[in-house]
Amino acid sequence: MMPNKNFEPRDQRIDDALDTSGVRHRATLKQEWPLLLLLLFVWGALWQDFSLANMIFGAVIALVIVNLFPLPPVVLSGRINLWYCVKLFIWFLGQVVAASVHVAWLAVARGKSTRSAIIAVPLRTGSDLIVMTVGHVLTLIPGSFVIDVDRSSSTLYLHYIDIQSPEDVETARAAIRDIERRLIMAIGSRDEYEAIKSECGPDFAARKG
Repeated sequence: MMPNKNFEPRDQRIDDALDTSGVRHRATLKQEWPLLLLLLFVWGALWQDFSLANMIFGAVIALVIVNLFPLPPVVLSGRINLWYCVKLFIWFLGQVVAASVHVAWLAVARGKSTRSAIIAVPLRTGSDLIVMTVGHVLTLIPGSFVIDVDRSSSTLYLHYIDIQSPEDVETARAAIRDIERRLIMAIGSRDEYEAIKSECGPDFAARKG
């Protein structure tokens, strides 16, 4: 199993919030540009409009948000794999389409009889960036919505549709951890990437997708 409390970002993130005098650190624009790009993407996805005018307005909103609600610098892994990023993006688009069809089928075939559940999913990573991105990916895929995050244990609490049995809960947890795995392969730290390889064992090559 992948260790849950030994990665450096988890140990650093509280220290990063305050300096030695107790003053809150403020991320610079250079440090915040990945967050700004992510907010811009979420804005376009929520409105389903990636036109230039909407993106400019979204950029203004993103700048207002990061200035009104300043965050400490996010500890980045220093590693990015563009190939895995492209595969992650293609996989994400496929999941959005498949989940949209599934939710539409539930609405027509089951209606009010469709059952859902609130489930807790402890992630293996200690990186705020990975935890946040997993939450955003889940929220953008129809059928799931993150309602709370326990930062101390990297646990996501989310509303998940079409849960009929305990087996469905475990299937949902496995699907969410697969999202985490894909993100670690794309932007996770070297230690996390090696831990994923160790966890997957001989099947790692087959699970690179």
